[in-house]
Amino acid sequence: MTIGGTIRMGKISKGVIVLLMIIFAVYFLAPLYIMIVNSLKPLSEIRTGNMLAFPEEGSFDFWKKAWTTAQIGVQATGLRPYFMNSVKMVIPAVVISTLIGALAGFVLAHWPVKNSRLLFGLILFGAFIPFQTVLLPMARILGMFGLAGTTGGLVLVHSVYGVAFTTMFFRNSYASMPHELIQSAQVDGAHFTRIFTEIILPNSMPVIMVSVIWQTTNIWNDFLFGASFGDASSQPMQVALNNLVSSSTGVKEYNVHFAGALMAASPTLLIYLVSGRYYVRGVMSGSVKV
Repeated sequence: MTIGGTIRMGKISKGVIVLLMIIFAVYFLAPLYIMIVNSLKPLSEIRTGNMLAFPEEGSFDFWKKAWTTAQIGVQATGLRPYFMNSVKMVIPAVVISTLIGALAGFVLAHWPVKNSRLLFGLILFGAFIPFQTVLLPMARILGMFGLAGTTGGLVLVHSVYGVAFTTMFFRNSYASMPHELIQSAQVDGAHFTRIFTEIILPNSMPVIMVSVIWQTTNIWNDFLFGASFGDASSQPMQVALNNLVSSSTGVKEYNVHFAGALMAASPTLLIYLVSGRYYVRGVMSGSVKV
């Protein structure tokens, strides 16, 4: 094939790939578009059946209602208190699991620990235990410590369950760091804490972002643990959203439901938009050594 033919084939292939990407993007973004436009419509417009049309009388009143006065179970509290429950649950759980994972990953990658490979394998096994398997043991432990039905109990559950994943992320990332860096610091008299805080952590931002994004997404979107271990005062956002949509009282206000669903999805969407490039960089940083 001539050079001109090769160039033409390359352009055709590139055009086909771009076209497929556009089709897939439209396919995946269509539900988001439908949710946004219908969260602004009155029920009279939604009932006409044309869910793809722009709102003729758009209003953010339905967002306000979903946030402040929507019926959640037997209470007309809106999603605001449950949103705050999720915030109180996510932030400490992400911080705790990320810090423990960083410490464990550093120890397993660069510190002399007997049977470290076996220990890492057991931790990996823990990362793939289904949620349903740990419900009864977790319920028993939370009951013993008096944490059942509390935000603190949910923080404990998510922190423990997330440590396996964060340890895997940090260990694989730290394994690609030169061990000579640690040895040089030890020769200069640096102890474990100083090496970890002054050498390891400053070079860990990509994998820290991986851990934060992963944990925030999983914890924020969790329904099973929130429904199993939370009570009326500590239930997170996803449980409240389910109660809002499943409420059998009054008229089904689909515009309010769409607005509530967008509120529930907005924090994770924002995190990916702001720090998605760090996520890719962090995943690649641990892709060489396993």
